[in-house]
Amino acid sequence: MYKLFYYPLNASMAPHFILEELQTDFELILVDRKNEAHKAASYLSLNPAGRIPTLLDGQQVVFESAAICIHLAEAHPAKMLIPQIGEHNRAACLQWMMYLTNTLQAELMVYFYPQRHSIDSSHISAIVAAQEKRIADIFALLDAQLENQTFLVGEQLSICDFYLFMLAIWADELKQPPLSFEYLNKYLRRLAKRESIINVCKKENLSLVDYQ
Repeated sequence: MYKLFYYPLNASMAPHFILEELQTDFELILVDRKNEAHKAASYLSLNPAGRIPTLLDGQQVVFESAAICIHLAEAHPAKMLIPQIGEHNRAACLQWMMYLTNTLQAELMVYFYPQRHSIDSSHISAIVAAQEKRIADIFALLDAQLENQTFLVGEQLSICDFYLFMLAIWADELKQPPLSFEYLNKYLRRLAKRESIINVCKKENLSLVDYQ
């Protein structure tokens, strides 16, 4: 049985979506960020980066959210959440997964933690404003990608879609949230009807009312 070390609405949400979509047995283990549990020696022995999430797959430990998503999808090829080696869309799937984690997620982290990017507190508001624009540009690119296709990687649901849904949830407080983009809006509302996403949002106490 898989064990997912998680905290609600954190980067563990995408692997949580994947586990629900796979309909496989798994156990959720709460890592209480409020009490710095992710910095405890017992957790650091699994994940020396001290970040959430971490996945236990038998004796194998995997950390980094995107890596966990890829690992889970490749362990369950029948669910077709990642194209197999040699398949036409595999490169596109990996491309978008890396774009989401290395570009969109990275820019969101600067937006949420601007104080980490300057030692001068007077710079904070300017950093946040700049990030609003950078993130809006990223969502515009994703919106264009979705204009003529159902999912981020063509017509096949993939790990990228669950990862993007997680990041879209994080970004709903922006001046230009994902739902303000025409094709992203339709796409996110479709995804929000999936049982796996509904189940995870119930467990993590997130309302999907904005996506209905």
